[in-house]
Amino acid sequence: MVRYVNSFEDAAVLLNWANRICVIGSSGGGKSTLSQKLAKALHLTYVSLDRDVRWLPGWQERSRDEQRLRLSDLVAREAWVIDGSGSSSFDIRLPRTDLIIWLRLPRWKCLLGVAKRVARYKGTVRPDMAEGCPEPLPDRDFLSYIWNFERRFAPRIIQEIDRHGPSVPVITLKSHGEMAHLLDLAGLPH
Repeated sequence: MVRYVNSFEDAAVLLNWANRICVIGSSGGGKSTLSQKLAKALHLTYVSLDRDVRWLPGWQERSRDEQRLRLSDLVAREAWVIDGSGSSSFDIRLPRTDLIIWLRLPRWKCLLGVAKRVARYKGTVRPDMAEGCPEPLPDRDFLSYIWNFERRFAPRIIQEIDRHGPSVPVITLKSHGEMAHLLDLAGLPH
C-alpha cells in the first residue's frame, strides 16, 4: 500500500533527508521546474527522463533496452532528483528512491502549464529536453494524455509504487501553492 505522507511538516523533514527523489505527475504540472529547484537547493544531480534517457536528437526514441541501461546507470549514483512519470521504469527507479513527490494538479492547470511552456520554448530546445528536440505544438494525443492522466495513468502508478516501492514515502502536491509551501517549510529557495 502506498505510504502517503500526511503532513507538510513531515514532508519537509523527509525532503531535507532524501538523497534520491523521484518527481512524478502529468505533463505540464511542473515536474521539471520543481525537480531542477530541488536538485539545485539540495545539491543533487538533476536527471530528466526525457533528456537523459528517452530521446535522441530529432525526436528519435532510444530503444527500450538502451533506455533501461542508461537509467540503471543513473540510479546507481548516490544523489539525484529524477523527473518523469513513466511507470514502466519504476522497477529500476523505486528500489533506489528515498522519496516520491507526486504532482497531482488539476488537468486544466497542466494544460495551462503546457501552453506556457510552448509559448516560451516553441521551436527551441527547453533545458530538460534532449538536444535537437525543439518544443512542438502539442498534438491531440498529447493533450488527451494530459486530460485523461488521473483516470487512465494514476491507477497504474499506484500499482507500480505498491509493487516496486511500497516503503517509499509519497508526498502528494495538488497546486503550485503547495509546492511553494513545502519548499518554505523545508527552508529551500523557490
